[in-house]
Amino acid sequence: MKLEKISNGSDLTVKIIGRLDTTTAPQLDTFLRDSLSGVTSLLLDFSQLEYLSSAGLRVLLATQKTMNKQGSMVIKNVNDTIMEVFDITGFVDILTIE
Repeated sequence: MKLEKISNGSDLTVKIIGRLDTTTAPQLDTFLRDSLSGVTSLLLDFSQLEYLSSAGLRVLLATQKTMNKQGSMVIKNVNDTIMEVFDITGFVDILTIE
């Protein structure tokens, strides 16, 4: 997995490239925890995310809880495969997906 970060004041965009699974989820978790201080708007770009496991879902849920306290989180550019994971798990009702 590769992460690209674009910070603009209190807005943060993170592009996640590759696979978000058991191996890479801790990397994303650490990256986000270290990056969210002072952020009120988080945009996760999934345009190049190929795979999402339950470990990745846990990181997204934890991040959503953090952002509920300090602002908003939006996930954009979700492909059909990842959207199916969100649908099956009920995460479409928890996350803001555009």
